[in-house]
Amino acid sequence: MGSNSHYPEERPERTAAVAAFAIDIFPVRNCDFAEFVKATQYLTLAERQGYSHVFQMTKGPVPLNNPDLWWNAVQGACWHNPRPGSEQPADFDQHPVVHIALEDAKAYAAWAGGRLPTEAEWEFAARGGLNNTQFAWGEEFAPNGQRMAQVWQGAFPWYYAPGGTPGAVTVGQFPANGYGLHDMIGNVWEWTQSTFLDPALNKAETCCSCSPAQDSNTLFTLKGGSHLCAAEYCLRYRPAARIGVAGGSSTSHIGFRCAYNVLPN
Repeated sequence: MGSNSHYPEERPERTAAVAAFAIDIFPVRNCDFAEFVKATQYLTLAERQGYSHVFQMTKGPVPLNNPDLWWNAVQGACWHNPRPGSEQPADFDQHPVVHIALEDAKAYAAWAGGRLPTEAEWEFAARGGLNNTQFAWGEEFAPNGQRMAQVWQGAFPWYYAPGGTPGAVTVGQFPANGYGLHDMIGNVWEWTQSTFLDPALNKAETCCSCSPAQDSNTLFTLKGGSHLCAAEYCLRYRPAARIGVAGGSSTSHIGFRCAYNVLPN
């Protein structure tokens, strides 16, 4: 796992071992989370605090070292109202749930009989059986011109080539990886249960600029990249890529999927 060819926090390339485990084919969808809420009356952190962070395109080019230029704390933003004031898409139930803090993801996973994957488990699953390839599907970003994941197209954060507002899309639109897993790359970042450590020094790292400014509580590792990842800014739509985000954060580009222990035969 890891990579020596990209961002410093991915180094060094190294070997890790994981025990047998299962993992969801898709990230948790809005319809899945709605079932959980109906059964438990659970309120997410965003609902309890009354706001969450929502991405907003800028009106033109801006310095890419200040994420606060495109992130806004929006009153009422939460999993069932991810972009207040905007109409929900018809396929909203099939979109990955977002505005999920770490404690929300853990609560759902426990209810579903699972847990969050470790970083090593997540990366193993995302690679789909391929070793040392840049992307989850091989070395080419768009083999034969085919898009393989929901990532930013255009010039971040002000120009989105398909038009409209960038965002998450229905899960399963893009090809599965070698293990039959969808959306491991792009669409939404996914929580793991692993704290964000420097692999070389085994000590805590600081958060990267892919998310709004964080407070000083413990950072946890997110994997997979999101619909906001752009080559010139955040080429993190790769299995080795990782960022650290405070566990108490929720944004419009963070979701999760569950893992499950597998008993030996």
